[in-house]
Amino acid sequence: MSAKFTVTLSKIIELHNLTPVYLPKDAEEIMITTPEVNRPGLELAGFFDYFSSQKIQITGNSEQAYLARRSDEMDIIVEGLFSRKPVVVVVANKNEPYPTVVEAAKRHGAALLRTDEVTSSFMAAVISTLNVELAPRITRHGVLVEVYGMGVLILAESGVGKSETAVELVKRGHRLIADDAVEIRRTSPRTLIGSSPKNIRHFMELRGIGIINIRELYGIGSVKTSEQIDVVIQLEEWDPQKAYDRMGIDTNYTEMLDIRMPILTIPVKPGRNLAIIIEVAAMNQRAKNMGYSAAHDLLDHLGIEEDAPPIPGQE
Repeated sequence: MSAKFTVTLSKIIELHNLTPVYLPKDAEEIMITTPEVNRPGLELAGFFDYFSSQKIQITGNSEQAYLARRSDEMDIIVEGLFSRKPVVVVVANKNEPYPTVVEAAKRHGAALLRTDEVTSSFMAAVISTLNVELAPRITRHGVLVEVYGMGVLILAESGVGKSETAVELVKRGHRLIADDAVEIRRTSPRTLIGSSPKNIRHFMELRGIGIINIRELYGIGSVKTSEQIDVVIQLEEWDPQKAYDRMGIDTNYTEMLDIRMPILTIPVKPGRNLAIIIEVAAMNQRAKNMGYSAAHDLLDHLGIEEDAPPIPGQE
């Protein structure tokens, strides 16, 4: 989690339809390194104690009006901001940057852009983009599918049947996000988003058949670019000596990128329809997320306390 990620300014320009006013070099060479942005109101007033040149600086109507009102000191005020060498300054809300601002950007090598978007809307959109592009991430060997709106990450040793199960789920109307390599990003303190590396997106390997393209075989509705991960399912070969959970009273968790995720261990043996089991697991997890537990409901119907001796046959 100590790795630092970057996103190019060219990608931000493309995603948010920004208009370059001045670029000191190719936008592909300008790197954004922090998901935080700043409206430099205090900085224009001369307070720079917490200023970071790595943040995207966004000005709107308030900043424009302040500069207009202080027109006799505009050169000094603008110089104070741009001398700190901000990586990017964006003028929002259909405002045109003052000539003094353009000259300062050129003098200090700061990228200067503009957008017609309302300032607050643009800030929200660009923060969302930066949170995804700069999020801490890992890659796990597995399959990610969307089942009834739930992101299900399937993990297993090679050869257990992850890909075959994913194909069966796609045939049943669910969607594939990633096969073999799942890129997982922590986009908030509680959210993990999974996606596929772009160069293998929609492709899948099936032993005995080879490489297939799920999108081409099953249509555009069978795939999705990314999905929030809601539950992890660990497939493993059936071990007759192992006691598997048969009640589901307690929720087991695994940790990825410092976020706890519910995990289910499902044993695999001939005759078990894994696609149907995963469908049921996804629906049951959704019910738990909404506050309903079938296991607790059953115990309540039987009049059994949770710390009471186990039901015969369920030890």
